[in-house]
Amino acid sequence: MIASVRGVVAAMSPDGAVIEVGGVGLAVHCAPGTLAGLRVGAAARLATSLVVREDSLTLYGFADDDEKQLFELLQTASGVGPRLAQAVLAVHPPDVVRKAIANADTGILTRVPGIGKKGAERLVLELRDRIGPVPVGLDGAAGATTGGWSEQVQQALVGLGWTAAQADQAVAAVAESLDGPVPPVPVLLKQAIRLLGRTR
Repeated sequence: MIASVRGVVAAMSPDGAVIEVGGVGLAVHCAPGTLAGLRVGAAARLATSLVVREDSLTLYGFADDDEKQLFELLQTASGVGPRLAQAVLAVHPPDVVRKAIANADTGILTRVPGIGKKGAERLVLELRDRIGPVPVGLDGAAGATTGGWSEQVQQALVGLGWTAAQADQAVAAVAESLDGPVPPVPVLLKQAIRLLGRTR
């Protein structure tokens, strides 16, 4: 089991990074929030979870051990694989996920692409007793889905090589295009990258 990696960020893409460890480049799948904290050429440490399949070995990376532990716990629920577990953490911080499960707040869970009402109810049923301590007084919904998306997308774009001014311009354009509920951060990041691709 590869529990963590520490090394220099050799490259970044919209869905992951390559961390060079001892001369070996490890491809690590990361959510936008994690990517936002990385910079090409800078040293980084990621908590990691290795997912083993018959035909693949996939390494998932996280900003801290708390995210990693929740990622692994989510996969113990029936019907939840690594991609869906990472999608949950891309949309909500760990504390918001824990509170939603503990309080049976399926509305927050269904904001994750791929989780419907039945899936959210199954997560609550199977994980409620194992979710761990829930912070008191945490406002789950609004801050998680709308409060920090612009900053996360802006930081991720800078990490991918665009200037801060270009990133700000793209975030503003994406914000103007929004109509209705705010999509998950990965969707917003892809929209921003598409916009920037046209201006390059």
